[in-house]
Amino acid sequence: MPITYKEIKIDSYIKADIMVNNTILLELKTVEEIHPIYKAQLLSYMKLLNCPKGIIINFLTEKITESAVHLVNELFSELPKK
Repeated sequence: MPITYKEIKIDSYIKADIMVNNTILLELKTVEEIHPIYKAQLLSYMKLLNCPKGIIINFLTEKITESAVHLVNELFSELPKK
């Protein structure tokens, strides 16, 4: 995905693991523990891609749903409510 920041197109690309409807960014990991750097990386990707929600999914765990890390940014509050 191309990167645009403050209306400036940066000559680089982000390789997002999975993006769903430009709303949810999934970061897939296979690690023993989720380090803070992974959260910071996902928050940066979310900001650059104008994505309101991100989820880190770690496959090196017994229960993926319990170990998933959900992150939101300021764009999340702008989503339509059901």
